[in-house]
Amino acid sequence: MENQDPESKARLDAQFTELYRRHLRDVYSYSYYRVGNHHDAEDLTEQTFLQAYRHFERALRESGGRPLRPWLIRIAHNLAANFYRDRSRKPESAIEDASMISAPHTTEALVEGREDLAAILEGVAQLPDDRRNALIMRFALGMDNREIARALDKTDGATKVLLHRAIRQLEGIVAGSPGAASSGAGGPQADGGER
Repeated sequence: MENQDPESKARLDAQFTELYRRHLRDVYSYSYYRVGNHHDAEDLTEQTFLQAYRHFERALRESGGRPLRPWLIRIAHNLAANFYRDRSRKPESAIEDASMISAPHTTEALVEGREDLAAILEGVAQLPDDRRNALIMRFALGMDNREIARALDKTDGATKVLLHRAIRQLEGIVAGSPGAASSGAGGPQADGGER
């Protein structure tokens, strides 16, 4: 964006400001659910938007008019993966208070009572990364399968299977069934292929 005339740069900056306002909560929510604490989620959110700003003009050109939310979540996703790889650690603590995130971006409406919510959040933390990320995008951010597919660079079909497996595994974990944590980990029955 450096070699542009002032009008073009001002127009791009205004578009980016709108993108920031529209999706700040989504990026923060995703980051918070991934890392489990406010401070690191804020850092990842800031890094996401800094990186997005650097590549915003190209993203606009390549988007073909499609929404840029999956692109932003993909940046947040990659930064969170780097966060874990660089620090070789998992979230410092379980997510204990999902009420920090406003109502449209929480799973509280899907469960009855805080005990159920706590059990679900603990279960989500036990899922493999790809399943946990897909569930966060679907239920915490309200992304549809196509947006999730774009954010995770998967096909629509692979995303549907991933969500199905994640939900089945989470149901098993929350129900406390033995072996539920490994349910759907790869066998032929894991993908519901018999149906």
